[in-house]
Amino acid sequence: MTAVSALESARELLAEFPVVDGHNDLPWALREQVRYDLDARDIATDQSAHLHTDLARLRAGGVGAQYWSVYVRADLPDAVPMTLEQIDCVRQLIDRHPADLRAALTAADMEAARAEGRIASLMGAEGGHSIANSLATLRALYALGVRYMTLTHNYNNDWADSATDEPNVGGLSAFGREVVREMNREGMLVDLSHVAATTMRDALDTSAAPVIFSHSSSRAVCDHPRNIPDDVLERLPANGGVAMVTFVPKFVLQAAVDWTAAADENMREHGFHHLATTPEAMQVHRAFEERRPRPVATAATVADHLDHMREVAGVDHIGIGGDYDGTAFTPDGLDDVSGYPNLIAELLDRGWSRPDLAKLTWQNSVRVLGAAEDVARDLQATRGPSNATIESLDG
Repeated sequence: MTAVSALESARELLAEFPVVDGHNDLPWALREQVRYDLDARDIATDQSAHLHTDLARLRAGGVGAQYWSVYVRADLPDAVPMTLEQIDCVRQLIDRHPADLRAALTAADMEAARAEGRIASLMGAEGGHSIANSLATLRALYALGVRYMTLTHNYNNDWADSATDEPNVGGLSAFGREVVREMNREGMLVDLSHVAATTMRDALDTSAAPVIFSHSSSRAVCDHPRNIPDDVLERLPANGGVAMVTFVPKFVLQAAVDWTAAADENMREHGFHHLATTPEAMQVHRAFEERRPRPVATAATVADHLDHMREVAGVDHIGIGGDYDGTAFTPDGLDDVSGYPNLIAELLDRGWSRPDLAKLTWQNSVRVLGAAEDVARDLQATRGPSNATIESLDG
């Protein structure tokens, strides 16, 4: 298949089975850059100078559903009110752009948005610190529309270990397992991106509903602790879950791992958080890159992960979670949210079938949310909300 015909075929497929993307950090970028001044970063206009995301590029990328991350850095105080501000930002975006965005709470809402030609807008809370060890706060976030929670971010919390921190509780504590059970009861997806492999395994042992990885790739292909080991991928068919490949070069390209460690240290030496994406921080990034050119990932790099994840977990258990506006660098050909057709074209060239690609882009992710809703209905018929505390379960 020629490059042109593969890209045309990719766009045709995405017109029918658009991308459900598991993770986009636009709300945090809006906070960092303009403190939620949505006129200053109007996504109805070209924002390519500032952001990976705007409406025109979402349309060009064939995005049909987006989980907007309502993320708060784990090292900052007041996580709960800051998470509420993030939720409010997403609601404002939806209200400002009703012709393009539709709030979605259920799998049925996602299908309705697709039928209307709008982008289903869901929310995911990135890090269990956002509930401040409170199951009531967890339920409140669900009531406000949050449909997944990543159990940790880059640091441990009191009840779960992160992939990028020193082990603390050895996976999930007793309270952490109760958090997972309560998420099951609510219908909130358990997201295992960012967590330690021990936490992944404990969550799979505990969860009655399918889990997701909203933005993680294969550890066998790129040995970074943020990625998913094969033994965990092998468990997804029995669980019913979905692993959504991410595009972040430092998670998908081995050569980028070492480079990123040096770049992160450079950011800290200049007084910036290593994840900062403000204009000043990006200037520091660019200066470092001029001195030490970064290894470049491509759509083929990401496709290598998907090939492996499909082989290990099966085509019914993979998806896409780009992590746009949450990373300083992106692969060539996947520069922003308009790039998804390039990935689908690469997979077509590798012999992926149209039915398999429809599962990857749309069907698997819609199915997993619907399955979580089914589990929640069954659990709510048998037990009420948990009022357990971390003190009562973990001592």
